[in-house]
Amino acid sequence: MPRLGSRSKSRLETCHPDLIKIMEEAINILDFTVLCGERDEDAQTEAFDSGRSKVQFPNSKHNSSPSRAVDIAPYPVDWNDLQRFHHLAGIIKGIAHEKGIKIKWGGDFNSFFDGPHFQLPWSSD
Repeated sequence: MPRLGSRSKSRLETCHPDLIKIMEEAINILDFTVLCGERDEDAQTEAFDSGRSKVQFPNSKHNSSPSRAVDIAPYPVDWNDLQRFHHLAGIIKGIAHEKGIKIKWGGDFNSFFDGPHFQLPWSSD
């Protein structure tokens, strides 16, 4: 059975409890790695400058504490296999729905595809 490694656990611990609940259940279904939870200003600036984020600090949901966003990838990671990201997203969205937790997947964004990204809405979303 898949399980989260120590780095994935450490990254996930920076996230909102609702994200933790979803991810802890999802790992029992499909193996994935947690790439990022909370980002401080330096990490967000680097993500923006490298093109991995479209927003600057403090406007990302990764910039709250706890983080309202998490980036994950099916393990082993193959950035070219988008079908695996879609499959993982279906699992995550299904679990969130069962738990009554609203979640958005970056693969559903209109502006660009962000397959690893899942976020909780702000209270006003």
